[in-house]
Amino acid sequence: MDSIELIREFLGERLGVAPEKVVSEAPLDGLGVDSLMMLELMFEFEDRFGIKLPSDLKNPRSVGEMAATMDGLISTRQAA
Repeated sequence: MDSIELIREFLGERLGVAPEKVVSEAPLDGLGVDSLMMLELMFEFEDRFGIKLPSDLKNPRSVGEMAATMDGLISTRQAA
């Protein structure tokens, strides 16, 4: 499973967002992601991929930003 698939699954289960709406350019707030939901989504990434999110991580604005950030953290972990 890649990052966008996880975001699609998460938003579909929690918010009922149709998978075709979860595309790179979609703004997360436009999909119904508030600050609490953002934290839950980030914790889901930590659990699923065994990564640790840095405390200074900036909240991504779009699905693509979220996926790129998480992919970077996952690849860093895998390289270690």
